[in-house]
Amino acid sequence: MNQKQLLYLLQLTSPTLPVGAYSYSEGLETLVTQQIIKNRETLKSWLGQSLKYGSIRVESAVMLRAYNFYLHDDIDKVIYWNQWLSASRETKELRQQSWQMGQSLLKLLNELEPQYRIKFLLPYCNYAIAFGIAGAIWSIPPDKLLLGYLQSWSSNLVNAGLRLIPLGQTDGQKILVELQDDIIRVIPEILELKDEDLRSWGWGLSLASMQHETLYTRLFRS
Repeated sequence: MNQKQLLYLLQLTSPTLPVGAYSYSEGLETLVTQQIIKNRETLKSWLGQSLKYGSIRVESAVMLRAYNFYLHDDIDKVIYWNQWLSASRETKELRQQSWQMGQSLLKLLNELEPQYRIKFLLPYCNYAIAFGIAGAIWSIPPDKLLLGYLQSWSSNLVNAGLRLIPLGQTDGQKILVELQDDIIRVIPEILELKDEDLRSWGWGLSLASMQHETLYTRLFRS
């Protein structure tokens, strides 16, 4: 991985990327309201279990498929996996989050790299698909792209937890350090996932997301 590829990866995973990730808690707001997540330990445990068994594994694996198929100019397969990922979203909130962030990233990519003219997925492009396409365009190695994707996901949810529980900034950094081994451990597993193995145990997230749709007061869009 050369320096330019690293800079592209850092840009793609930066919290300043204008995709609206800060607007979403992916069910955390419900879990905090119900006192299921209430401190640093329970937040870290939830994120660690999600990395081992949750839908983020499937989402990441589909991101890599979008990366590979776009790299080999197989647009039909990119479209297929985008539709597959949309269909796999258990709630309206999770689907709308994925589409909004994906559309924002794809539009940004069209501004940064207009020669590629990526229009075929708008307006229902999932974020993981757009992330994979960006990685392919910028020639970021897939294992490093996956590392960045999981770190970005973790950072966003830790940031949401800091605002909801609330926790201090140091607590958030401790969680991210503690999650490093989990992230590193799941990367080879995700890289080797076959199509028939794309499944997760994410019913807790699904229930939290559904309940969040009718939560009386809330800070986040999902």
